[in-house]
Amino acid sequence: MSGAGKSTLAEAAQQILESDGYRVVIIDGDSVRRTISRDLGFSKADILENNARIVAACAAQRLDADIIMVPVIAPYEEAREAARRSLAPGFCEIYVSAPLEVLQERDVKGLYAREARGEIDNLIGVSPSSPYEPPKMPELHIDTSHENRETSVGRLHGFIAARLETGTGG
Repeated sequence: MSGAGKSTLAEAAQQILESDGYRVVIIDGDSVRRTISRDLGFSKADILENNARIVAACAAQRLDADIIMVPVIAPYEEAREAARRSLAPGFCEIYVSAPLEVLQERDVKGLYAREARGEIDNLIGVSPSSPYEPPKMPELHIDTSHENRETSVGRLHGFIAARLETGTGG
């Protein structure tokens, strides 16, 4: 969900992976919303379409990168499974989370405060109209409320590096 640390971890891991000699691309959810998905809202249909566009962007970048990280909110299991099918082999679901109370305290973008004031009625994972379906079996789960940034980045880097070393994708 918003504020869990997805982009922060991806950007920090990108720096390490690039220093390891890998070509890394980040397709960030906020950037996608400002560019190829600026015509979409936050209905379930629009969220699924946004996620499908992200999958297409990943597929288009595959030859240009060793690693593509996608720090994005993908609230629906069906979209994540479609991504897994489309991008196999090498797709890995990494779930970056924190409890709602922690996210509300962080509120980096002010979204939780706006939702509490009634200015947003479709905040993913908070508003009844926009549920978040947590992943059932991600390849890696990082709860950023239980470990510091360096530990989380180290776990993400180690996971990706191990996958690359064994040839199982990253």
